Amino acid sequence: MYQIDAFTHERFKGNPAAVVPLDRWLSDAQMQAIAAENNLSETAFFVREADGAFHIRWFSPLAEIDFCGHATLASAFVIIEQRIAAAPLTFRAAAVGDIGVVRRADGLLEMSFPNRAPEPVAEPPQALLDALNLAPECVLRNRQAWFVVYSSEEQVRAAAPDLQALKVLAPLDVVVTAPGSQQDFTSRYFWPANGGDEDPVTGSIHAGLVPYWAARLGKSSLVALQASRRSGLLYCRVEDDRVFVAGAVVQYLQGQIEI
Repeated sequence: MYQIDAFTHERFKGNPAAVVPLDRWLSDAQMQAIAAENNLSETAFFVREADGAFHIRWFSPLAEIDFCGHATLASAFVIIEQRIAAAPLTFRAAAVGDIGVVRRADGLLEMSFPNRAPEPVAEPPQALLDALNLAPECVLRNRQAWFVVYSSEEQVRAAAPDLQALKVLAPLDVVVTAPGSQQDFTSRYFWPANGGDEDPVTGSIHAGLVPYWAARLGKSSLVALQASRRSGLLYCRVEDDRVFVAGAVVQYLQGQIEI
C-alpha cells in the first residue's frame, strides 16, 4: 500500500489517499474494511485489464464511491513511479467511464474527466438552506453535490454548515464556492453522509466547478484553490465535453497490508 498526498508539492498538505495495487480483486467486504482501517478520504484499488487499462474502485471509510479524483491522481503516480506502466494511462470506472492521465511538460499529472456542469436550482431544499450559516448567492446541483455559490473567498472560508443536518441531503454532498482572491475560484467540500466531515481536496467535484466558473469568468483555463485546513491547488481547463484537472503529488508512505 502507498499513501500519497495529492494536489500538493508538500507532505502533510493536499488530500491523502491510500493506493492498493492488486493482481486480482479482493472481496468488497475486505476492500471496505481496509478503507475503514486507513480512515482516509479514499482508498483506491486497481487491477490491470487485458487491454492495458486499469479498472479502479474507490472506497471512503463508509462506502464505495462512484468518482474520486485525488485517489486517481495518486494511483497514476504509483503506477508511473513503480514502473507498473508508463504514461499516458487509462483508468476505467463503472460510473465514470474512462479517465485518461498524462504527465504534462511541467511535471504535473493531468486527468481527463467527463464534463458534469451543474444546473441552477430555482428552489433549493430548505434542509440545505437551514444547514448553512451564511445565505448563498445562488444554488446549483449536479449528480454529485449541491453547489452553494458565495460572492467572496472569505465567505467560503467562514462557512460552517451544520454537518449533521447535511446528512439528510444524501446521496448528494455539498460544495461551497466563490471567486478566489489569488486563484480563479475557491471551494470547500462537505460530505458527512458519504465519507467524512470535510474533504481536504476534491478532484471529482471540479468536473462541475470548472465548467461553471469557466462560463462565469469567460476563460477556459483556471487555477482553483480548495481552502480546507490542508488546502490544495488544482490546474484546470475545459475542452468541449471534457474537464481536465492537473495537480502535483508527493509520496508519504509505502507499506504492506496483512489480511
